[in-house]
Amino acid sequence: MLPRRDPRDRTSRLRLVRSFFKTDEREEGGPIRSPFVVGLGNPGRSYGRTRHNAGYLVVDELAKRHGGSWRKRKKAEAAPVSLGLTNATLLKPTTFMNNTGSAVSDHRPENLIVVHDDLDLEAGTVRVKVGGGAGGHNGLRSIIGRLGNDFVRVRIGIGRPPAGVTVTDYVLSRMDSVVKDAIPKAADAVEFVVEHGAEAAMNRFNVRA
Repeated sequence: MLPRRDPRDRTSRLRLVRSFFKTDEREEGGPIRSPFVVGLGNPGRSYGRTRHNAGYLVVDELAKRHGGSWRKRKKAEAAPVSLGLTNATLLKPTTFMNNTGSAVSDHRPENLIVVHDDLDLEAGTVRVKVGGGAGGHNGLRSIIGRLGNDFVRVRIGIGRPPAGVTVTDYVLSRMDSVVKDAIPKAADAVEFVVEHGAEAAMNRFNVRA
């Protein structure tokens, strides 16, 4: 018989979800924290339109929408923007996927929205999630190894590779048009998380059409 789950665990997780990025709340009277939106990808022109760089494309879309200008940092490119009434920073780690955690190690996980491609979602699907495992994604694995998994994720489905194609070859191949068309929706999801919180974003974007 499986052990019965303590209902307090679910209550604790619900509180965590509700606490993310609510712009009308302050923590113990302190300043409102500004979110960091981390688009996962690999630097370099050869990776630019690959499935694995969907996260990069989303933060590029947000920078265009909100007048962000990219500036080089030691391990990332950063673009400060205002998302509604909230100041935020867009980040593109330049460490390559396997070492993404080192680019965000100075940040608190509850301040992060991580945008990434996801093999377990149908191509073109956008979902919002808090916590969870890496699911074989090396960028997520690197971040979780450094910070734990208590951060918001905006997931962009890329689907599974066809028979005979390895996962590595698949994610590093040029993305399908259906995935490219999902980039604006994923940017919408990030904006919604910042404005309304993770729970409201999940209710909005995780409903099956």
